[in-house]
Amino acid sequence: MGGISFIIYFLIFLISLLFYILMKRDNREHQKGAKLPPGSLGWPYIGETLQLYSQDPNIFFASKQKRYGEVFKSHILGCPCVMLTSPEAAKFVLVTQAHLFRPTYPKSKERLIGPSAIFFHQGNYHIRLRKLVQGSLSLDAIRNLVADIEATAASASASWVSGQVINTFHEMKKFSFEVGILAIFGNLEAHIREELKKNYFILDKGYNSFPTRIPGTAYKKALEARKRLNKILCEIISERKEKKLLEKDLLGCFLNSKDEKGEVLRDDQIADNIIGVVFAAQDTTASVMTWIVKYLHDEPKLLEAVKAEQKEIRKKNEENNQPLSWAQARNMPVSYKVVLETLRMASIISFTFREAVADVEYKGYLIPKGWKVMPLFRNLHHNPDFFPEPQKFDPTRFEVAPKPNTFMPFGSGVHSCPGNELAKLELLINIHHLVTNFRWEVVGSEGGVQYGPFPVPHKGLPARFWRESTT
Repeated sequence: MGGISFIIYFLIFLISLLFYILMKRDNREHQKGAKLPPGSLGWPYIGETLQLYSQDPNIFFASKQKRYGEVFKSHILGCPCVMLTSPEAAKFVLVTQAHLFRPTYPKSKERLIGPSAIFFHQGNYHIRLRKLVQGSLSLDAIRNLVADIEATAASASASWVSGQVINTFHEMKKFSFEVGILAIFGNLEAHIREELKKNYFILDKGYNSFPTRIPGTAYKKALEARKRLNKILCEIISERKEKKLLEKDLLGCFLNSKDEKGEVLRDDQIADNIIGVVFAAQDTTASVMTWIVKYLHDEPKLLEAVKAEQKEIRKKNEENNQPLSWAQARNMPVSYKVVLETLRMASIISFTFREAVADVEYKGYLIPKGWKVMPLFRNLHHNPDFFPEPQKFDPTRFEVAPKPNTFMPFGSGVHSCPGNELAKLELLINIHHLVTNFRWEVVGSEGGVQYGPFPVPHKGLPARFWRESTT
């Protein structure tokens, strides 16, 4: 045993020494010009990953910013990183010099979503896909989805038993998944929709698990579910092609697209991007909606103001025997400010990953080629210089537009979320449905946040819902 221990410790020493030499050499090479930002790279190989995940990530980032300033280095998830916390730095990486920074994701994630998905690319292919997604999810396109989204909200909550505890986040995920399917496929047959849902939820469960292919593990199950999803999607695509249907949903846009050479998208490219859109839309929107339920519960006066706004809309619709309209969904000022403040306060997308494609200098600091670059959105959204009393939930702060590049809940630049208008519409319609049909009570006094990977209230916010008509 003593010999084995010696070998292990000796190997750790060698790895540590190699890491130290490499970092010193890297530093010497760049000492002639710009210098690396201040900060710590932590332990060899593991860097500061343990510090990041052993505490609230927001505390980790905030303490680093307080100690080192708006630009600092770290080493997490096996990668050296430069972290940026100012509006100017975020704009530099995401907008003005975006060509110097490419989107980057771990290969284990790419395998589950699909290598041809929009957010793994830049250049002409990315531009083409972005135009297609933006076009199918533009204001003109989604205005016709209001009635369907409202019906989906009603269907998603139909099984709730008054007074029974539900996991709010899980229920919101079901709703956001159905809206995503609606935007992609239109009205899909029930049995196909259920097969997609069953396999996607397996994929979703394994997305953040340890990436091993050992049978029975969550990641291996997710890979197998991804293969089944590809088969289902290719069958849907094939049927659409055979029927030559000219639908205006996202799948229709993909199928009807031709590039400047007249080439169409391959089936695998379409399938990867469908999975990508579902992934981008589901957990993020569900997380925001869960926080809205919590914040409204915690702020009774604000809840009453939102109820008054929504019940006035419902009253008019009942008098005229009409459903919720596009014009009404675009005119909910109180509720809309609640959505914006929730996006700021919860900061579902806390940061984004980019990778420098060349040595880049910013404000006298070097960002070496190959290093990850992370604009920290949450730090911006919780900076008291831009948002006074940032820990206070105050929708009225959005009566005045935020300063440029201080509020980026959907990112910024060419890789910003192309479905942000659909997400906001979905949130507003669900608020309308919930406050006009239910009252609710959060179960338990435990606070806290859990990450998976997006922040949600502890345990998914267990709550009891009662239908208003039964009280």
